Amino acid sequence: MDLGLAGKVALITGGSKGIGFETALTLAGEGARVAIAARAKESLDVAAAAIATATGSEPLAIQADVTVQEDCQRAVTQTVARFGRLDILVNNAGASAAHPFDKVDADLWTGDLSLKLFGAIHCSKAAVPHMRQAGGGAIVNIATSSAKTPPAGSLPTTVSRAAGLALTKAMSNDLAADGIRVNAVCIGLIRSDQIEKKWQREAPELTWDEYAQQPRHQIPLGRIGKTEEAARVIAFLVSNAASYVTGTAVNVDGGKGAAL
Repeated sequence: MDLGLAGKVALITGGSKGIGFETALTLAGEGARVAIAARAKESLDVAAAAIATATGSEPLAIQADVTVQEDCQRAVTQTVARFGRLDILVNNAGASAAHPFDKVDADLWTGDLSLKLFGAIHCSKAAVPHMRQAGGGAIVNIATSSAKTPPAGSLPTTVSRAAGLALTKAMSNDLAADGIRVNAVCIGLIRSDQIEKKWQREAPELTWDEYAQQPRHQIPLGRIGKTEEAARVIAFLVSNAASYVTGTAVNVDGGKGAAL
């Protein structure tokens, strides 16, 4: 299937590692021109070099903090200045924060909402005028399937991500007339730096495959997912192949989520 991504321009936040990096790599492999944004310059440079080597493309690396509105605007402005347009935005920046309610202080609430909710708001606000100028576009907000049915000890992440799902639906309605589609991808357990550190803490005597398939994870498909499995779903949603898909949230969690 031709996803119709050749020549499209994409900005991926949190693009230096994990799902963000794999998404940028996948889109570049499909012929898109990609910009990746993250806070750490060294990680950005490593990621950009890896994408260039794997795909023959010339990705743009932008050092930016999405909790700062001006950084979001600058990331979009630099992307358009380099590539001439913006068609795709993947709001992926985030970090796990899961605690019981009485362990979450005001600073953690504010920081998490600034990163996961307002980061997506500010980046989208900056991107939409350029998408309108291009005649349409696609935005994917990364969330978590647990945001639909928050378990104990999951704050503030599940609240921030649930707000992101509401944002996704509202934006999809507001921007549909402009040809801008907005969807969410709800991630479950996907291999990442954080998951690998947890593996080393919990069961360093196991290989990765042994740990990933442990029944303790309670994943119906029987294993922790791979970053490329999430990236392929994101690539589909921002592509022409998903031209009639907007306002939805797709679980990529091996069936672990308790809600559709």
